[in-house]
Amino acid sequence: MRTTEAISTTELPCRVKELLTGGHRLALIAAHHDEHALRVVYLFTAGPPDTRTELHIHLDPDRPELPTLAPLSFPAGRFEREMRDLFGIVPQGHPLPHRLVRHFHWPRGWYPMHPDAGTPPPFGEQEGPYPFLEVEGHGVYEIPVGPVHAGLIEPGHFRFSVVGETILRLKARLWFVHKGIEKLFQGRTIAAGLPLAERISGDTAVGHALAYCLAVEEATGTEVPDEARRARALLLELERTHNHVADLGMLCNDAGHAILNAHAQRVREQLLRLNREITGHRLLRGGIVPGGAALRSVPDVRRLKAIGDDIREITDLALGHSTVRDRFTGTAVLKTEAAQEIGCLGYVARASGLTHDARVAHPFTDHGTQLDIPVHTGGDVLARFLVRAAEIDTSLTLVEHLSLTLVEHLADGLIAPCAAPARSPAPGERGRSGVGLVEGWRGTIATRVELAADGTLARVKPVDPSFFNWPALPVALADTIVPDFPLTNKSFNLSYAGNDL
Repeated sequence: MRTTEAISTTELPCRVKELLTGGHRLALIAAHHDEHALRVVYLFTAGPPDTRTELHIHLDPDRPELPTLAPLSFPAGRFEREMRDLFGIVPQGHPLPHRLVRHFHWPRGWYPMHPDAGTPPPFGEQEGPYPFLEVEGHGVYEIPVGPVHAGLIEPGHFRFSVVGETILRLKARLWFVHKGIEKLFQGRTIAAGLPLAERISGDTAVGHALAYCLAVEEATGTEVPDEARRARALLLELERTHNHVADLGMLCNDAGHAILNAHAQRVREQLLRLNREITGHRLLRGGIVPGGAALRSVPDVRRLKAIGDDIREITDLALGHSTVRDRFTGTAVLKTEAAQEIGCLGYVARASGLTHDARVAHPFTDHGTQLDIPVHTGGDVLARFLVRAAEIDTSLTLVEHLSLTLVEHLADGLIAPCAAPARSPAPGERGRSGVGLVEGWRGTIATRVELAADGTLARVKPVDPSFFNWPALPVALADTIVPDFPLTNKSFNLSYAGNDL
């Protein structure tokens, strides 16, 4: 069920407090430049049953201001800072008025999401360095890491305040590569928006493509055939599996067990080759399409069982090795209360005792009711490892079931036909919108779409779970030691690309 409420800025805090205390969570905040006004949309979700509530607020374009929700919701405060940097909307009374997205070289008063923003400005140190909080005291020193790293990861700057080897404070500074994804969506056709959605975060092609397609289908009233829904669920679980397998191996590697990592990457390669057989792409691009899904084949169940046995053996070897298990246990604990307050999602949240999973709360097939969602309460690296390992078992079991139900529909290399074309807009119709909520492998992905009168994309707001989970990393690392950082960072494995839109 999806409802929309138009409210005033004065009503906003009280209404948001009602939703939050009623069990809803803030999924996204999106600003919109309408023809003669500036509008902000707040999306709150809950489930089961699947419930979505939108609050729409119109602002004066000459003085775009609204009351901050930061005291009520930590994620809301971050969304507000993002809006201020990209749209110039001022959250009055915000407790942390520092820039979040703004690049060093953006001139004051330039907002990239404004319709008249024009081309990006030339580089220049306009506003000075980012205001890091310095920790002072006897024996305190700083260790800067990044933004350029030795590996292939994207840029991010981490500043450690340390005494001896103990981390007193970690500050992560992201948004070094603002790609302008939201702006790039505007004016595209629905079909042209799909490749962009697939590339929001390269390792989450299925999750973001599916959230985009679900939003478009809701906006256009498109019904998706049951076979296509099952095919989409199969692709989503395959994406979850190959990413989790890679993480299990790399966590073992960070604990000094390179052999287990080598075997995990061997299995991941088998899964990537299987992906290519199914969709023609190792990362499953092209499998999700508006109105349906396109599969060349389905996985062989015997092959899946062999892969599952291989993964379980690797996991058992890791957990049976005292060095690995001891290294994971008690390292970088994220307590349940902190995960709840920060708004964590996915395996990070479930390793800290939170149960939210969009497959159950916002199902697009009936498979969500059959899932055994693994939850641990330790909140440490071990718990995040165990949740991933259990999710792999759950995903492979589901993929096996879906493969058996879909194989009979395989015909001429296409397994899930697309629905009939979406309806054409009525004359002068505008503002049709839709929301897609998907449990990607990192956690819940939320995408909201609005269509223009001609059926093109007027506004697309994707939110990767990394946006919610990044603030939890410094919290988990407090009072740990510097050598814990690589292991902890991998146990979170957050997306720079999904965060730096």
